[in-house]
Amino acid sequence: MGAGQGAVFPLRNPAAHAVFASILAHGSSSRGAVARRTGLSAAAVTKAVRPLIAAGLLVEGEATTGAVGRPVRELRVRAEAASFVGVKLTGADVYAALADFSGAVLATGHTALTGTEVAPAVADIARLVERLYADADQLAPPAYACVTVSGDVDRATGLVRFSPFLGWRDVPLARLVEARLGVGVVVENDVRALTLAEGLTGAGAGASPLVVVTLGAGIGCGLAVGGEVLTGAHGVSGELGHVPVGDPAIRCYCGGRGCVEAVAADPAIVRRVTEVTGVPVMTVAEAAVLARRGGAAADVFASAGAAIGRALAAVVNLVGPERVVVSGEGLAYFDLFAQHIESAFAEQAYGATARCEVSLQPRTFEDWAAGAAAVARHGFVASGPAATASASFIDNGKESPYGPLT
Repeated sequence: MGAGQGAVFPLRNPAAHAVFASILAHGSSSRGAVARRTGLSAAAVTKAVRPLIAAGLLVEGEATTGAVGRPVRELRVRAEAASFVGVKLTGADVYAALADFSGAVLATGHTALTGTEVAPAVADIARLVERLYADADQLAPPAYACVTVSGDVDRATGLVRFSPFLGWRDVPLARLVEARLGVGVVVENDVRALTLAEGLTGAGAGASPLVVVTLGAGIGCGLAVGGEVLTGAHGVSGELGHVPVGDPAIRCYCGGRGCVEAVAADPAIVRRVTEVTGVPVMTVAEAAVLARRGGAAADVFASAGAAIGRALAAVVNLVGPERVVVSGEGLAYFDLFAQHIESAFAEQAYGATARCEVSLQPRTFEDWAAGAAAVARHGFVASGPAATASASFIDNGKESPYGPLT
């Protein structure tokens, strides 16, 4: 590949970044609407728009008659100006999505990992992305890529400090993938990337604070407040899976005791169902078959649901979200622990915090990859000299669309 190597957002003007971010977040907009959202004057918006059009990033529509009889020209992002790659890496597979500048997903793909060692995994990522671009019709070269993994990720340095499902520690993943693809790469925690996607155009759009919880191989959580996805001062935030709400006799791989993941994540459920039934199940789907017959296996899912409910109540009590979006592959078995989640949540949620809207949103891993593509788009726009380390595009009318994603 390599056509996009070293690409950066080509504008130095902070006002231009703010205008572009606003249009990117809200879609086709008049200059007046952009001025209201950004707090810029009409003259400042007009001045900022000129270099965006000249750079081929915005296009202007035909004039229409406005409410007061004046001609209005809607501005929109030029979708074909650039493309972005999002990658979701699991313990066994690679998923990728290609998106244009408007955020529309143009292609997705999947391949099994040939190995969880770093070098084979990086090669698998590169091959999948290159194959998708080879199959894409007249798609602009990639401007930026994002690779997402579970675990402790230092976005600022592109380092995977620890990924439990891959068994990686201190892997400079951004640098390694950049060397193979020849484009700028940001590495992000997979749940934070999904949270960004849900906040932009998904079930969490417009909600603040927003909590996204994922159930499955791990228990993940992303937090967004005022349109900004929180990464934490040290690159770690939202680790709901390691809230200690279970039996303290149960050790978690993180070294803690009674963590939600040690009770309610898929590997914990599989292990516990095997122990209590004497039937060697290999997957959570097999465990669910036994649980739907009742008995000890059903009790395992009940305990998992209660732990999830208590953990959800903890995060809701702390954050007070407007909306909670629940996703992940674990929703396939939601019937087995939904009642127990609801009961434990109702018991522990404090006062009015329990009024938050809870939305169940099944998402495929291709959807997670699309969330990574949204992060890649952020990374590209934030690469401009006038931008902060990671500019926010979520604009809910309460905050400027030009701000740090921290």
